[in-house]
Amino acid sequence: MDTDRGTDVAVTADDRGSGGGPGSGRHSAGGRGRLMAGLRRRLVKRRIRIRRTRGRRLRRAIVVLLALLANLVGAAVVAYHLTKIPEPHPETAMQSTVFVDDHGDYLGRRGPVDRQEIPLSQVPRYVQEAVIAAENRSFRTDTGISPRAIARAAWSTVSGGGRQGGSTITQQYVKNALLSPQQSLSRKAREALISIKLDRTRSKDEILQGYLNTVYFGRGAAGIQSAARNYFGVDAKDLTVSQGAALASVINIPSYYEKAGSDPKVTAKLVDRWEWVLDAMAHSGAITSAQRAAARFPAFRFYPPGDTDGQRQYLIDAAASEAADRLGITEDQLARGGYTVRTTFDLTAQDATAELAADGTDKKTGEKSGEKTAEEKAGGGKRAEVKPTGDVRVHTAVVALVPGDGAVRVLYGGADYAGQPFNDARDGAVEAGTALQPFSGMKLLAPLTDLTRTAAPTPLRLASAYATAAAHGVYATPYTVAKITRAGRTLYEAHPRTRTAMTRADAEMITKFLYSRSGALPATHTGAAGLRTLWQTTYDEHLTLTVALFAEHPAKGKKAALPAPLPYTAGNRSLSVSEGVWSKIVGTAEGHDPAAEPNPGLPTGQTKPILATR
Repeated sequence: MDTDRGTDVAVTADDRGSGGGPGSGRHSAGGRGRLMAGLRRRLVKRRIRIRRTRGRRLRRAIVVLLALLANLVGAAVVAYHLTKIPEPHPETAMQSTVFVDDHGDYLGRRGPVDRQEIPLSQVPRYVQEAVIAAENRSFRTDTGISPRAIARAAWSTVSGGGRQGGSTITQQYVKNALLSPQQSLSRKAREALISIKLDRTRSKDEILQGYLNTVYFGRGAAGIQSAARNYFGVDAKDLTVSQGAALASVINIPSYYEKAGSDPKVTAKLVDRWEWVLDAMAHSGAITSAQRAAARFPAFRFYPPGDTDGQRQYLIDAAASEAADRLGITEDQLARGGYTVRTTFDLTAQDATAELAADGTDKKTGEKSGEKTAEEKAGGGKRAEVKPTGDVRVHTAVVALVPGDGAVRVLYGGADYAGQPFNDARDGAVEAGTALQPFSGMKLLAPLTDLTRTAAPTPLRLASAYATAAAHGVYATPYTVAKITRAGRTLYEAHPRTRTAMTRADAEMITKFLYSRSGALPATHTGAAGLRTLWQTTYDEHLTLTVALFAEHPAKGKKAALPAPLPYTAGNRSLSVSEGVWSKIVGTAEGHDPAAEPNPGLPTGQTKPILATR
């Protein structure tokens, strides 16, 4: 009993030491057990209920998910049907009009945007495939969108990251031509809807054509046609495999790659991308292994380009005015219309004329050292020089046209359009003097009726008169536009407009009067109006060339320009231009030296160019 009590006391002491009262330890342990057992029972019951209701809850979740999905799909379907494919932006619809010479060489353009639309048929297949290889290799089979690219762009927008690329060609076309470039989720969603609808309602070729006609290539060129001209000086239809792959490579970062050809670092990076595009084309079968092996990185035109306000703008002015008249539209409408105007000009001869007209002669003093005068070339002695006083600006106007046809090959109206937009060759009134003497006393019919009474004809009109003599009396209205096309369709084609303006006998009489000593063409006539002007015309049945020189004291302040005597070396300048241009166009006739020919148009007693003998 004592032992048991001692034990009880000990236990009680332990329990008390742990904070309990008499008998509390036994009761506490039992309570905790009952609590744990209850928790276990509840957990078991819950697991049982979960197992029993799992299917029902799963079905409910699926129903909710399906309902949500159905709502999303329904909203997407509604949005799809409500989405309309917008018209292209006005700026993407704008085009420029391009002018080319008689051989198709690029002359220049007019318009607010350097862009011209062309049908996909004018883009070689390998160029199309190069763009697909560079920008969207699944283009032919995708649905118009790239879900991965959309998700990446959305995450970039939400997270504040940088601009993301990787859009399909269809999306790029929608973004560039139909929507704003704004980066937002709503615009990206609309872009996707329009892209899908576009892909379902338009053919892949239609989409690719729209893309190629609007995508920016750098160098101010929008569309493949303008890019081909700006980078390589050719039409899109004439691009080679290498050139097409290079242009396709530029699309990725046009503002950077546009410097290729002039910046070695940029060129090296573009070459790497070009190789990558060509490899993809070869892998897809777009080009053969032989074409891939033969590919060489193409030479780019110089960039940035030089001044475009020089000599060629005179030609574009004349052709633009005539082209607008032929189409019955304004020049502004012409510039924005995306036309291609093939002119009658010979750009090589025109450029040569510009060089010859300015070569070695100071346009203010007219003096040129170390060159023989025309009189010395003909064997005469050099007379005392008569130099003009004060600043003198020498104007040179040159016209070359085809007799019996009227096509103008050269129209040199001034040295620099930026300094003088007025065209001396087409619009300048130059005192004729004896330049009209061969037509005196002849019966001239319209439009030459009043020619001999015209004190100061334009160089173009005088050249037309001599061309009439060269064509046996048939006058041909001068023209500068041979053909106008748009998107591959011919809208206008020139035909000579001719009429009889003098009898055949009179025309032949003029020609015989101007024959060279050998009695063969070309015929040459030199005329002048005192010391103020100098004219020289050379012609045969194929070409009529007129060179006119006159001088003036330039206007200063409110003081108007005043006529001035031509400088002493003007005769040499006239001969040099005449011989050089003639040779450039038709070749120099053996033994023909205009400086040595009789000049019946000169004042009585003079047999040499007036400014070399005065």
